[in-house]
Amino acid sequence: MIAHLKGQLIYKSPEHTIVDVNGVGYQIFTPLSTYYALPATGQTVSLRVHTRVRKDELKLFGFLTKDEQMIFQKLITINKVGPRLALGILSGMSPADLLRAVMNNDTARLSTIPGVGKKTAERLTLEMKDKLADLALDVKHQPESAAAEGFYGDALSALVNLGYKKPAAEKALQTIYNRNGKDASLEDLIKESLNIL
Repeated sequence: MIAHLKGQLIYKSPEHTIVDVNGVGYQIFTPLSTYYALPATGQTVSLRVHTRVRKDELKLFGFLTKDEQMIFQKLITINKVGPRLALGILSGMSPADLLRAVMNNDTARLSTIPGVGKKTAERLTLEMKDKLADLALDVKHQPESAAAEGFYGDALSALVNLGYKKPAAEKALQTIYNRNGKDASLEDLIKESLNIL
């Protein structure tokens, strides 16, 4: 089984990437979060890989972070959630957001992801809760109080609309929360994030 690939990124798209490892090009399917964080083509990239083997196919799914890979592997164990839908779920929300939605039984939030209907959202909250519980300490959480106030989501949306990549914007916001706690205003969040970015 292929568990890791490091090589030259020769092609990238929202659908898949191609990584050249010693003259062999590997097609790797990735979530949007990984796609947005990939370096420019021609650069070296290192991806965690989940190999899926079926009778007539072998597919590779790649991730930049351990959390994304672990969540993907747990998602595909759920009835009627295949690799494509699992990638769609990871593309639709960050690991921290997914964890929060599952733990809070937020089926409405999960249903906003393309391909996830009401029944699938209910299945996710029911079956993923125990599977994600051990990830609770690994995934970086946005502060609950800020999430409740809507500042985090609003700030993140503003930064993405300004053209910043979502993973970079989330990292900047997390840095600010770690520094300022829950007292930061929306204006402060955006200003300080722009300074970091």
